Amino acid sequence: MKLIKVFSLVLLFGIFSQSVFGQFTDRGRFMLGSAVGFATNSSKTSFSTPGTEGEEPQNTQWNVSPYIGYFLFDNFTLGIGLDYTSSSETRAGEEKTKDSDLLFGPFTRYYLPFGDKALFLQGNFGFGNSSDNLTVDGTNQNINTNILAFGVGPGFTIFSSDGIGLEALVKYNYAKSQFDLDIQGVKTTTTTKTNQIALSLGVQIYFAGLKR
Repeated sequence: MKLIKVFSLVLLFGIFSQSVFGQFTDRGRFMLGSAVGFATNSSKTSFSTPGTEGEEPQNTQWNVSPYIGYFLFDNFTLGIGLDYTSSSETRAGEEKTKDSDLLFGPFTRYYLPFGDKALFLQGNFGFGNSSDNLTVDGTNQNINTNILAFGVGPGFTIFSSDGIGLEALVKYNYAKSQFDLDIQGVKTTTTTKTNQIALSLGVQIYFAGLKR
C-alpha cells in the first residue's frame, strides 16, 4: 500500500512538473538571453602561394552571445543571435596579439524536457567581417577579414517556476577566415581554418508571445 502511495506521488509530481515547466518550450513562446563562453582552439593557415602552409599556435578566447528565439513547434525554436569573440595568442619570438570579431546569424534548438530540466541540441551559423591594421615589411596595411562559422553541440537547462533557465552548453565550432595582403607588390590571399571545443554558461528567459 505504501509503495502504491509513493508511486502515485511520484506520478503526480511528474505530471505537475511537465504542466508547469514543460510549457516554457511550447509552440508560440519566446526565449531571450545570453551566454558567456571560454575556449581554446587550434588552427591551420594557408596562402595562395603554392606550397605555403603552416600550423598556428593554440590560442585562448572568450565570447558573449546574446540571442532571441521563437518556438515554431513544441520544443523546437528558431532564432537570431550575435557572437562577440575576443581572442589572444602568443607566437614564438613575438609579442602577444589580440583580436576581436563580431558574428551574426541564425540558430536552432531542440529540447527534451523532463520535470524542471531539459536536454537540448543546438546548431548555429554565423558570418561577419573584421578590420585590422597590420604591419608587413615596414608598411602599415588595413586588412578586411571575411569570416564564416558554424557550431553544434548538446546542452542542459534547469528551469525556475518563473520562466528563467540556467544552462550549460558544450559545442564544437568550425570557422574559416580569409583576407588579402600585399607583400612586396604581390597580392597574397590568406585562409585560416579553426577547430574549437567551447564551453559556455548562460541565462535564458522564456515567455509567452502576445495573444490576439
